[in-house]
Amino acid sequence: MAICNKRKRAFRHLPRAVALLMAGAAALAAAQDRPESLLPPGFGQPSAPATPRTAPRPASTPTPRAVPSAAPAPSPSGVAPSGLAPVVDPPGAVVQPLPTIAPPSVVPSPTPVAEVRSLADYDLPAFARRSLALVGPAGEREGALPADVFARADGRVAEALMRRLSAPLPSRWMSILLRRTLVAQMVTPRGVNGADFAAERAWLLVRMGEAQMARAVVQSVDASSYTPKLYQVGINALLASSDPAGLCPLADRGAAITGLGGYRVAQAMCAALTGDANKGSAIIKQVQRQHIAEDIDLKLAQKVMGSGANGRRAVSIDWGGADRLTVWRFGLATATGVSIPAEYLSYVGPQVRGWLATSPSVAMPERASVIDEAAAMGVLSNAALVDFYASLAENDDATRAQQAVVNDLRNAYAASDGAARLSAMRSLWGDGARTPYGRLILTARAAARLPVADEGDTDRLIASMLSAGLDRSAARWLGVVKQGSDGWAMLQLADPDRQGEVSYDLVSGYAGSGDQRLKQRLFFAGLAGLGRLSRADIEKGAEALDVRIGQRNAWTDALDEAVADGQTGMVVLLCATGMQTSNWGGVPPQALYRMLDALRSVGLDTEARMIAAEAIARA
Repeated sequence: MAICNKRKRAFRHLPRAVALLMAGAAALAAAQDRPESLLPPGFGQPSAPATPRTAPRPASTPTPRAVPSAAPAPSPSGVAPSGLAPVVDPPGAVVQPLPTIAPPSVVPSPTPVAEVRSLADYDLPAFARRSLALVGPAGEREGALPADVFARADGRVAEALMRRLSAPLPSRWMSILLRRTLVAQMVTPRGVNGADFAAERAWLLVRMGEAQMARAVVQSVDASSYTPKLYQVGINALLASSDPAGLCPLADRGAAITGLGGYRVAQAMCAALTGDANKGSAIIKQVQRQHIAEDIDLKLAQKVMGSGANGRRAVSIDWGGADRLTVWRFGLATATGVSIPAEYLSYVGPQVRGWLATSPSVAMPERASVIDEAAAMGVLSNAALVDFYASLAENDDATRAQQAVVNDLRNAYAASDGAARLSAMRSLWGDGARTPYGRLILTARAAARLPVADEGDTDRLIASMLSAGLDRSAARWLGVVKQGSDGWAMLQLADPDRQGEVSYDLVSGYAGSGDQRLKQRLFFAGLAGLGRLSRADIEKGAEALDVRIGQRNAWTDALDEAVADGQTGMVVLLCATGMQTSNWGGVPPQALYRMLDALRSVGLDTEARMIAAEAIARA
């Protein structure tokens, strides 16, 4: 009984503890404002407390519908599901997924839960079911972190950190590391249900722009093991990945257990997709009578139904009746080849461009407009980016500007001499003061193929190689790079063969470009976090540059504890928590120092070096 009471007291204080961790990370940002929600309008809002898993969710009263406007307008900081009026989140509210369509006031003739379970038992016998003790789509051979990444962690704290983490992150390499953590086939940590933990992982991946990875995570759980939370996240993940057909194994049980209107409409779509168009039409008529969804949402559903075996009805989509872009509208439109007007994409969060860039059903010329940004977010690799443009070369619908990029890229890799290849790379980079980071990623392997020579543009060449992790190729340029330049600083941080400590004179001699003081402080934090400065030089630099590396709060204490316990997953989550800002200029140097030191301490030295170099390239 004493142990039970102790656990109850610990659980009661859990939200406060997580809030302190988040507040501690924010404290390191000094005057940095809390970033606004980056979730696209119509994506989700704070949900009500979870209902018991053994019975369907009670029906709610109808919610007032939003009045459509002539043109889409940005939503307030709070976001709402399709067909609901915008709701402003209270300060510190936890963003949780909700259905993309409002739940009906009365759930029409749901399939009994017991019947659904018996069908699931028949379709998937006990010996064939996947355990909730080990959940995830990727192993170490696929690049994910080990299975024990959260094994010693408190799952409730990890879930809370995931839910409150703002995404996308400013760091491409931190996003890549976080993705490799979240998609791992991992041992479910203590204190949480494996399906619920998968839901939190997938929900964060969706917000990061990693829709395809989120779908893989939700589909790594058997449909018979889904919980209400995973049903909520599942519909968002599948729609964000342009896969409405993926809802079919979930639709009947999802509608019965949760009462979500989205699953009710999914029942109609799935009936039509399996050849029963009459059943699908009957369900749609019921949905129309009960005012579950807006007209455009149903028309998009009917568009999906028309692609079924017996689909005969042609449906035209008029976006003029839509007041905003929702995940429902995004998923069904992209799945059926309906173009989303540019004005609807102009105000949504950047993660939507990650979904668009990786949607296999979207035309390549349309994806080309967002592909570079998705790569900069960490959603696409250099190889995937080059493959995309190679395929675009064969597309007759590509614009002249897109064909010009393809030609420059071909010359960057295959021109007759190094000068011609460098000239093509410069054309891709542009003449602006700042080179788009996505273009640096695009040219990474082309830069690695150049012979080492002092031809100028060494800063951009080194940044390009390191954007794809080509640290040894970049290290070849140590002999020609100008000392004190950005490229030189990146190599001091990223060089995999550097041994021992360096002098603080390296820091004081670094000028860099752009915001020189910020870059010098980040350079110092990088060298200190990577263990390349002596203790005396760290103290000297901290005082000279006003980098408060000794500052302690709940976030730094939690990071130290996770390192001491070898909790790699918690270290990655806490490091991501320290990057709650929209760009590198908002990442405090003292936080960067803590992150790099923690990552290195749990064996993620390569990732730490890439993050440190990225700070110089993008700040």
